[in-house]
Amino acid sequence: MARRPLPRILSTGSAQIARSRDLARAQFARSRELARTAGDSASDVLHPLITITRGLRRLATAGRRRWAETPKDKRGPLLFLVASVILVVALVPYGPLLAVITVMAAAAWQGRDRKPTEPDGPDESQLERLRALYEALVPYFSAADDPAPLYTHGGEWEKAFPEFEFDGTGRVGRLLVRYPAYFTDGEAQARARIEHLLTTKSGRGREYHFDWDEEGNELTVTVLAPLPTDIAAQRFVTAPGETVLGFTDPSGVQRTLPLTHGAQQLDVPPVVWRTGIRSTEPHLLVVGQPGTGTSTLLRSIALQALQYGDVVIVEGGSTGEYACLTGRDGVLAVECGLAGALASMEWAATETERRLIAVNRARQAGNPPPEDTKRPLWLLLDRPTAFTHLAAADDRKDPQSLLQVPLRHGRAANVTVVVAEQWDTVDTLSDAVRQHTRARVVLGPATAGQLESVLGAPPHTTPVADVPPGRGYARLGTGRVHRLQVPATPDPYDDATSDAHRQAVLELLPERTTPVEAERLTSLEKAEPEPEPEPVPVEAVVAETT
Repeated sequence: MARRPLPRILSTGSAQIARSRDLARAQFARSRELARTAGDSASDVLHPLITITRGLRRLATAGRRRWAETPKDKRGPLLFLVASVILVVALVPYGPLLAVITVMAAAAWQGRDRKPTEPDGPDESQLERLRALYEALVPYFSAADDPAPLYTHGGEWEKAFPEFEFDGTGRVGRLLVRYPAYFTDGEAQARARIEHLLTTKSGRGREYHFDWDEEGNELTVTVLAPLPTDIAAQRFVTAPGETVLGFTDPSGVQRTLPLTHGAQQLDVPPVVWRTGIRSTEPHLLVVGQPGTGTSTLLRSIALQALQYGDVVIVEGGSTGEYACLTGRDGVLAVECGLAGALASMEWAATETERRLIAVNRARQAGNPPPEDTKRPLWLLLDRPTAFTHLAAADDRKDPQSLLQVPLRHGRAANVTVVVAEQWDTVDTLSDAVRQHTRARVVLGPATAGQLESVLGAPPHTTPVADVPPGRGYARLGTGRVHRLQVPATPDPYDDATSDAHRQAVLELLPERTTPVEAERLTSLEKAEPEPEPEPVPVEAVVAETT
């Protein structure tokens, strides 16, 4: 039996539908373009009429306002004066025509566009700034044997600076610099000299971003806007295993977070640090001077970690920065002394080993990991090097030596270590801490050499001397260096804290499950020796003699 061919509409129907959609889309785009062109043409043709109508409306408004401001006893003479003028104009030859022409001219003058015209080019002071920049770059971008030098003393700066913008203060806001191909833009020292020169000549006290285009021999200099410093701590819209370190520039990340900024709702680009089993940077090192926000960052991390895990805090400074977390749900310990720090670190090392053994046995048996190994455990250490000298004087272990197991095997055991240290004692950190903390944060003022020594790469912006607390740079592993502003997470028990920030932190604290006094009494009871059992009286047995 012969097989009938399929109807043509079934084989070509989809192609015809797609072709018709493309044709309809093209017709719609063409009609929209025609409508836009017709609207622009109509606005150009009717522009004089629009101007005169706007002027008549303004004249009528001014006349109505003048009539309302005139006292009632003077309105009669005013009306008589206006009627006399109208009568004279009507009796004069060509008076009405001249009156209409005069009113139209006044309306056209009143209805003109009164927006101030922007200057086409830079003013004299801005030209002087551009010439000074050009002359300063001549020794760096010129060569004696160049037949057609781009940079010469008294040369044309327009070719070297094709694009430029100025801010409200008259200083350079954005500048595109062209340089010759023989400039050694691949050397860090040569680039650093140019960046330092442009920063000095364009104005100190601002942060500049330098974008080098080696292929096109162009350098784009952009003045960065200051990061917001008044964003309070709050619940961030993140997944489990994601921690917000702070906020950065919109061009640095491809993600934004909805935040509450006072009474406004903003979308701010964050620096998100991912931890857990699949993290490539499971541990964090924070370096900064006192008062730069290192403890603030650790408090922010602790409040975010308590949503899904447990926290152990060891404070070497003994300043009570984390007293608000004592006895809270999920906070296993807040230690400020050497004995407590050693006990907590020994327990953390033992817990890490226990988790590893439990996970390994479950995998060998083909079972999922136990539930007690899935809950994240966070070890937050603020200035652990303060215990190094005390441990050596008391002939005890250094708490840093007990971090080797959590640092090396913490990712597999779901244990995260965060260490905060100051610049003057950062050299006393152990090798395990330096080797395994691949996520780095530097807060406060620092030189380019200090930033590169900690982050492993220089930032693309110029560090400034005066920065607000919580301001610095962050680098996660081998990624790019981001500008960072830590969310305001102050100590709520500090008297210098504002009421808004104090209330924001108190709302994020978990409930207090164990009162502080009860916790102290419990520890004291455990420290007391148990009483010895009373001796049981035994009756004497007299041996019988035979």
